[in-house]
Amino acid sequence: MSLVFAHRGFSAAFPENTMLAFQEAIEAGADGIELDVHLTKDEKIVVIHDETIDRTTNGSGEVRSFTLEELRHFDAAASKKGTFSFEPIPTLQEYFDLVRDLPLVTNIELKNGIFPYYGLEEKVLELIHDYHLEDRVLLSSFNHQSIAKCRALAPEIARGFLYDCWLIDAGGYAKSHGAQYLHPSYYSLNSETVDEIQKKGVGLNVWTVNDAAVMEALAQKNVHGIITNDPALCRSVLQSLKQ
Repeated sequence: MSLVFAHRGFSAAFPENTMLAFQEAIEAGADGIELDVHLTKDEKIVVIHDETIDRTTNGSGEVRSFTLEELRHFDAAASKKGTFSFEPIPTLQEYFDLVRDLPLVTNIELKNGIFPYYGLEEKVLELIHDYHLEDRVLLSSFNHQSIAKCRALAPEIARGFLYDCWLIDAGGYAKSHGAQYLHPSYYSLNSETVDEIQKKGVGLNVWTVNDAAVMEALAQKNVHGIITNDPALCRSVLQSLKQ
């Protein structure tokens, strides 16, 4: 049965990439959580999707231009409709404190496709080792060179290539570059592509799936993971397939 990955936590109902969204995803029965990491000006690992804080907080500017202490003053719940208390931008360490004893898989997306963030891979890997989460973490990025670097530094940690285009010989590409998983957008897949990838022994974690019919179709194709904003809906769909 496919795994349910909560995209930026339970982001359909709660402020994305916040501790609240992660806690609610766990309560909703997610098997895993997908989150995004950047480096601050003082080289701390923070969990936020965009290169800037403009969309998701009440502040403005690039993440890399603020220290962690400065970022903590911005409200990561500000842009979400509804009544939410102040939510700081979390650190990856705070997230690990939450999940360290839980049977969750964490998909960490390295957000280094625009800014290279020198040393991001080493810092993330060091923290994973500190928390002994090597077998419960999956690293992914649109920057495939970064994932290749992670393979060289820590081959024991699983890796996935993110993409949103129609790759030729996608499974072969992943195998030849040492990625155990591919993370395509669901609209860049068809049955033939899924079959080719799976025949090569490569796992599929598909994003971002919020439609029940698409969830069902992917689960029936036995994809490894469904990355969704609504883990409660996805869990419900998968449960219905067991009946």
